[in-house]
Amino acid sequence: MATTNGTNSNAAPQHEHRGNTRFWLFSALAVFAVAWGGNQFTPLMVMYRLNRDLAPVFVDLLLFVYALGIAPALLISGPVSDRIGRKPVMLVAPFLSILGSTLIALGEKTGPLILSGRFISGIAVGIVMAVGGSWVKELSTARFDPTAKTTSGAKRQSMALTLGFGFGAGIAGTLAQFAPLPGQLAYIVHIVLTIPTIFGMMMVPETRQSPHLHGGHHESLLQSLRTPSVTNRRFLLVVAMGAPWVFGAAGVAYAIIPSLMQNFVSQPVFYSAMVTFFALLLGFGIQQIGPRLVSNHSARGSLIAIGIVIVGMGSAAAMSTNPTAVTAFLAALVLGMGYGLSMFTGLNEVQRIAGPRDLAGLTGIFYCLTYIGFAFPAILTELSHSIPWMTYPVMLGGGMVIALAMATVIALNSRVNLPQHTELD
Repeated sequence: MATTNGTNSNAAPQHEHRGNTRFWLFSALAVFAVAWGGNQFTPLMVMYRLNRDLAPVFVDLLLFVYALGIAPALLISGPVSDRIGRKPVMLVAPFLSILGSTLIALGEKTGPLILSGRFISGIAVGIVMAVGGSWVKELSTARFDPTAKTTSGAKRQSMALTLGFGFGAGIAGTLAQFAPLPGQLAYIVHIVLTIPTIFGMMMVPETRQSPHLHGGHHESLLQSLRTPSVTNRRFLLVVAMGAPWVFGAAGVAYAIIPSLMQNFVSQPVFYSAMVTFFALLLGFGIQQIGPRLVSNHSARGSLIAIGIVIVGMGSAAAMSTNPTAVTAFLAALVLGMGYGLSMFTGLNEVQRIAGPRDLAGLTGIFYCLTYIGFAFPAILTELSHSIPWMTYPVMLGGGMVIALAMATVIALNSRVNLPQHTELD
């Protein structure tokens, strides 16, 4: 019989898995490897543009196709894992990631292959973001890891994603600039890296027992896709306000800034890789102190995160008036910190709001909102070409104003529907 809070009475006793407190690490390593595969393409966009084998508009389209793969995976894989378990859904992700890298490597000059590879890579990333986040969270509870803190799940997931995104871009761009086989070697490295994570996950126990399979309440797949906590006012007025700036900040840091610097540096692919790597490295670094910045009594962490984004957007706007390698790099570092803290604080709020029944579903919706930010580079590029007065200083400055407005909404609702108040009700 299922318990009233959405967990299942058939789940293992809380002390059963305490002999190994590192189960979360195997799941996090899979998240890391798949994130590596998703973001290794980013600095290579400069290479594809310079090679001129693919039309520039097609190269820009590949970012959108990647997001198209991520979105349905985020929305569907989480609720499906709530229904059938985390492990069987997560095991699919590294296989898809390997397939995506294989197709992109084979399709360096072939549009349909590289397009298919990017779409499949997006699906894999969507799965590890939604399902991997829930699995890492559940493996970071007393049942599996008595040493874990309440913020450990969000911290471990956000760090795994950030490190994967950062190392994938940094190493891929470096190999493409200096090593042989620039269109293939990075993807081969990723494939070799990802294969062991499949075996690692096989040793990890299931954390979500399905009521549908174990005698609990029967519900249809369509019902499983419903996520009741998405209407929570705290999610709408705090989490949803900051979410687009996760990849909004990252997109400006490692797509817009490298494109602005493409004609100002001698090794643009390597420069793009280093901007991306160090921006995400600082994002990883600030996640280490993320638990100290959040508060159980307000949205303090979210406000600090969007405050850093505002400073980063202002720095990017100022830099774009007179681009130099140093000022561009510094602006990207600030935006990287904004990305990292926004990711952590958003996940932490989601895990406070959601119940066990829809943790994966709400995590998926949160990530869908974060990927709105990936539209920013394409929108800015199109506006800069079609409207003469829409210069990058104007648009990036406008982005800073929009972030400031969203920060105001978060501040006004900082104490709305705090979890401890909801429980007392």
